[in-house]
Amino acid sequence: MVSSSDVNGTEVYNPAGEHLGRIDHLVIDKVSGQIAYAVMTFGGFLGLGEGMYPLPWKKFRFDKAIGGFVTDVSREQLTGAPSLTETWFDDRDYHRRNYDYYGVLPYWM
Repeated sequence: MVSSSDVNGTEVYNPAGEHLGRIDHLVIDKVSGQIAYAVMTFGGFLGLGEGMYPLPWKKFRFDKAIGGFVTDVSREQLTGAPSLTETWFDDRDYHRRNYDYYGVLPYWM
């Protein structure tokens, strides 16, 4: 078990060990209690110009050896991900597109 506050700020790597970004925060479905997304920061330089990318929680695994999360999502996939809208939190169509894009079953199924 881990507190969500301990997940925030954890570094994210690809399977080759290259740094991709870090987890900014988790998004939890209030009704089911399931973690829907880890919102990852990616891109920019020295923290400037970073984008926020909600990735399905199922796309991450924790690697004790590196003390961070690993995902098979590529940099190209991140930059081509479905665009965020102001209401993405409550937009079921966005959630479907996002989960389809990353090739995982939605958390609500």
